[in-house]
This record gives sequence, structure tokens and C-alpha cells, in this order.
Amino acid sequence: MRRGRLRPAGAALAAVLLTGCAQFAGSAQPPAGGEPAQGSDRGQSLPPVVDHVRTTDPVVFLTFDDSAERDPHFADFVRAHRLPVTLFLTDTVAGPAYGHFARLRSVGASLHNHTLDHRSLRGLPYAGQRAEICGQQTKLRSRFGVRSHLFRPPYGTYDTTTLRAAADCGITAVVLWRAALSADGGLTYTRGDHRLHPGDIVAVDPDHPTGTGLSARTEALLETIEEQGLRVGRLEDYL
Repeated sequence: MRRGRLRPAGAALAAVLLTGCAQFAGSAQPPAGGEPAQGSDRGQSLPPVVDHVRTTDPVVFLTFDDSAERDPHFADFVRAHRLPVTLFLTDTVAGPAYGHFARLRSVGASLHNHTLDHRSLRGLPYAGQRAEICGQQTKLRSRFGVRSHLFRPPYGTYDTTTLRAAADCGITAVVLWRAALSADGGLTYTRGDHRLHPGDIVAVDPDHPTGTGLSARTEALLETIEEQGLRVGRLEDYL
């Protein structure tokens, strides 16, 4: 078996997978540990913000944003490996390639919400945040018949208003990540020690023109996961 070239980073990188962008950006605040928050103004139960799922099952979860469209062979790769990946879609980025994402869904990928326009939500008024999240809920229903319950905020930035709007749009969990796979094939971590643990959510960076392609990077990541005694689980079975 070819050994992947994944390697731990020398320092933790607080990174969010940018839809349609070629880099990660720092997360605004740490996740809420998977515990539901309470809305301070009306006692509303807000969705948890998670980068890790509490489980003893030997599983990690692979998540991708719209960048998966850049590798035309990725759907074949997902089908061949029976890989339960989770994709977060932004309409203005994914829209021209919705046919490709429909094919990914047909081979087992799950599709979820990453807003309409990939705007940074933190600090926006409630109406604007709700329009971004609920608007993409509508797009996903109309395009795929999907009623998404998971949401990844663009750039990893959010505030309590984001959580209120997400809850009102039917979101039950806001998904970040503890590990990220960079365009050059390296694993970086937002916190904790530099190895994968059961329940970790992994975000996969978009391809770079001079980097290794998405399918090849993901194959190397699968080897690393297997070497660490883990396997890929379906995130929707746990959230």
C-alpha cells in the first residue's frame, strides 16, 4: 500500500474550509463542546457548535465544501471506496456544478448548508443571517429534495445571532472541525494533540493548482486513518 505523505503540522492552525477559496481562515471562536446553548434573549435552545463528536466508536468524519467540484473523478472515488462524505454547499459557488453534486449524492455523499453567498455572518443583523441560511435551505430542497440539518458557517465565524438564525432555519448542529487536510496533503489541528481521535471532524482543503489532487489527497488520508486504527463514519449518524 502506498503510504500517504500526511504529516502533523508544527503548530495548530485554526482553519476553516473556504468555499471557492484556496486557503483556510482562522475560526472566530472555539466550538461549544457539543452542548446546546441557550439563547440569552428568549430562552431559545440553540444548535451546538461541534468540531468533534463524543463517541467511543473508532470513527472520524470527512467533510468537504464546494471545492469537491474541481476534481471530476471525485464522485468515482467516493463510489469506489463507499465513502460516507459530507459536503457543505454555497449556492453561488456550487450552483454552476449542482449536477456534479447530484452525482456525488447518488453515490452516497450527504449535502448540507454553507449559505447562499459565502458571506461572513458574524456581526450581521438577524434578517441578513437568516436570509443566507434559510435561503440555502430552500435551494437545497428545490435542487435535491434535501432537508439539511447541518450547517457550516463561512470562514468559521459566527455569533449568537447566527445560532438563532440557524435554529429558525431548521439547523440542529453547526459543524466546524478539529483537523484539516491542507492542499499540500498535510494534516493540521485546531486544538489538542496532533493526531486523530475517535469522533474527530476533518475538513478537506480545496485543491491548489500546483498541489496534489483531491482524490489523491483523500486516498492518502484514508491510509493515515487506517494506520491509526480508525475508519470513516457517516456524520449524519452521529449528529
